[in-house]
Amino acid sequence: MLHKVNLAEKLVLIREPWKPHVVGEVNDALVKLVRFRGEFLWHHHDNEDELFLVVSGRMTMRLRDGDVSAGPGEFIIVPRGVEHMPVAEPEAEVLLFEPRTTLNTGNVRNERTIETLPRA
Repeated sequence: MLHKVNLAEKLVLIREPWKPHVVGEVNDALVKLVRFRGEFLWHHHDNEDELFLVVSGRMTMRLRDGDVSAGPGEFIIVPRGVEHMPVAEPEAEVLLFEPRTTLNTGNVRNERTIETLPRA
C-alpha cells in the first residue's frame, strides 16, 4: 500500500535522543528518524554503509582523520568500516537510511544498543 510520511509529524513523537524509530522500508533498507543530542559513541559497521540526512539543526560526524559537519538538507554517507561518532550541539533531527541489519552502535554493545527498533 502506498502512503506518505510527514517527517515533522513523526519527529514530534520522538523525544528520547539516540533512539532511532523506523518510519519506512525500501527493499532491504530501513528509513529511520532519530534525535541527536550531545555525543553518541565511537563505533563502526563492518558490513553496512550509513546515510545521515539532517532534517533540522546541525550535526558533526567525528572521524579519526577529521570532522564533517552538515545542516538542514545536507547528508553524510559513512562507508562501512569507517569509525565515526555523531555529535549534535544542542540537537539535530536526522533521517537515517541504512540496511535492515545495521545495529545502531555497530561493533559496540552497551546500554545505548537497541536490538529492536520502535516504529513512529
